[in-house]
Amino acid sequence: MSERLNVAVIGAGYWGPNLARNFRAGSDWELVAICDLDIERARAVSDSVGGVPITSDLGALLRDPQVDAIAIATPARTHHAIVLAALEAGKHVMVEKPLADTRERGVEMVRRAEQQGLVLMADHTYCYTPAVLKIRELIEEGSLGDILFVDSVRINLGLIQPDVDVFWDLAPHDLSIMDFVLPGGLAATSVSAHGSDPLQTGKSCVGYLAMPLECGAMAHVHVNWLSPTKIRQMVIGGTKRTLVWDDLNPQQRLSVYDRGVDIDNLSKVTSADTRAANISYRLGDTWAPALPEREALGGVVSEFAAAIREGRPARTSGAAGLRVLSVLDAAASSLAAAGAPRPVAADLEEVAA
Repeated sequence: MSERLNVAVIGAGYWGPNLARNFRAGSDWELVAICDLDIERARAVSDSVGGVPITSDLGALLRDPQVDAIAIATPARTHHAIVLAALEAGKHVMVEKPLADTRERGVEMVRRAEQQGLVLMADHTYCYTPAVLKIRELIEEGSLGDILFVDSVRINLGLIQPDVDVFWDLAPHDLSIMDFVLPGGLAATSVSAHGSDPLQTGKSCVGYLAMPLECGAMAHVHVNWLSPTKIRQMVIGGTKRTLVWDDLNPQQRLSVYDRGVDIDNLSKVTSADTRAANISYRLGDTWAPALPEREALGGVVSEFAAAIREGRPARTSGAAGLRVLSVLDAAASSLAAAGAPRPVAADLEEVAA
């Protein structure tokens, strides 16, 4: 298909306008409708992108044979019903994070897309930023060596969400990035979750996740709605180098440190008594890869079109969204068990009825 694909945006709230703007600007797409139950809100989004048809009738939109795909920017609790209806109507689907509000519903969505032969894409926008694409490239080419640990911090004085806790609100960003850049994806064996609700909101406002990974590394995520300072930082340590991503530093988002413990020397030490005395530290150079400046969401909509045209899963597929959901599901179970580790289900493990 060389002609433009027709897409409708479902949801005109916080994220919908960004999707509409990028679909309108993209060379692959014809934005044909904005759909929202609040017709005035839909009209405002339409006006902001130069005017496109608006509707509050999702069913009629899905019955339109001219619509090739839909992009969903509605609350997570609504994703399951909208996605299944869209797939049943033969539409390709891109859905805002998280993929669904439960793992079971996410499994059903992924299975249905596979059965229908349609693209189901998770809008993991951070994975299309120049910084995260560079991180993936550096790990793939072996610049960091074998991964030893990942530490991620996403904290700010943020809006306390009415329907989800801080894990479901913020952690999907960090989990989706790990899934995108780590060899083998987000292959966590178990999750330990600890949360705090100091404001008595009925949900965790401060949270910590600890996840052993199948590769032998340890991943740790700190999310917080109550911090007076805003931090968006991820540290990925390897046997060769350590990478620091500071998303709030546009002058130097990525720093690569040739510093750390010399693993080769350490592995030669056989006596526990002499191990500490023989540890060798490596103090090498630090460098900052040059990064282009471009909007990540433009890459998202381009990848959606490419996946449809090439008949392949998107780089951030429904399966990737499901891996994130599986960790969140295990985290919720751990949180209910006072932080006891809980196993992470396999991607498409059978779900009990």
